[in-house]
Amino acid sequence: MAARLRFREWETWFEIVGEGEAPARLPLLVLHGGPGSTHLALEGLGALAENARRVVFYDQLGSGESDRPDDPSLWRVETFLDQLRSVREGLGLERIHLFGSSWGGMLALEYALTQPEGIASLVLNSTPTSARRWAAQARQLHDDLPPGLSVEEQEQEFFRRHVCRLEPQPEALRRSRKQFGKQVYETMWGPNEFTVTGTLREWDVIGRLGEIRLPALITSGRYDECTPAIVEPLHRGLEDSEWVLFENSAHMPYLEEPELYLELVGSFLERVEAQTKA
Repeated sequence: MAARLRFREWETWFEIVGEGEAPARLPLLVLHGGPGSTHLALEGLGALAENARRVVFYDQLGSGESDRPDDPSLWRVETFLDQLRSVREGLGLERIHLFGSSWGGMLALEYALTQPEGIASLVLNSTPTSARRWAAQARQLHDDLPPGLSVEEQEQEFFRRHVCRLEPQPEALRRSRKQFGKQVYETMWGPNEFTVTGTLREWDVIGRLGEIRLPALITSGRYDECTPAIVEPLHRGLEDSEWVLFENSAHMPYLEEPELYLELVGSFLERVEAQTKA
């Protein structure tokens, strides 16, 4: 089911996969990356609804099928926290698992730091905890690219090596890139993955991770732009976390190794639910 929700003077597009929850099951709310990407690359997670839970997707303001106001002053963390709250309230999502990938993971951390009620667990894919640390690692990966490439060729090669290694690119990813919110991305992050000049350039939550006391599954890829040097502080800082590295993936193991990814996430959610029930 796809529909729209009111958010301030705009509308949020959302989709719910699945009919409801079996006893002890909880819905999974999915936060896409970017900033400025869409839910489309993550829609494979909808298969988790086969285990008697709803999977809820939405496009963040400024991208995808949601409204796209032309106002760079909107593109800050607080806007997206408010939108997340409005989705939970509007859909009556009282108790959930929260999934975030890349920027979506950053948003999930920011939300968890507000200590909201009803979050059973976090699933964090390729999630940074420091923009400066990300920028340094991305610059190092960029410097390892072959010499003599144009700027456009550098971005394409970086993407092929460290974002999604599948060739040809999955259709869902191609569709997502066509609906990309460029203004959101460039305002908050910068012109590309390895040049962080936007409003998030000083973002850092490493010192606050100990405030989050939730079970957490952390995933990343062997060839990920979110390198182990970026993920390690997240794993260390979240006391009740486990970290799984996907050996044949870059930034998108849910596309690059989908069967293994779904099995891992589904098992984690069920384990958390069993512990909660006990």
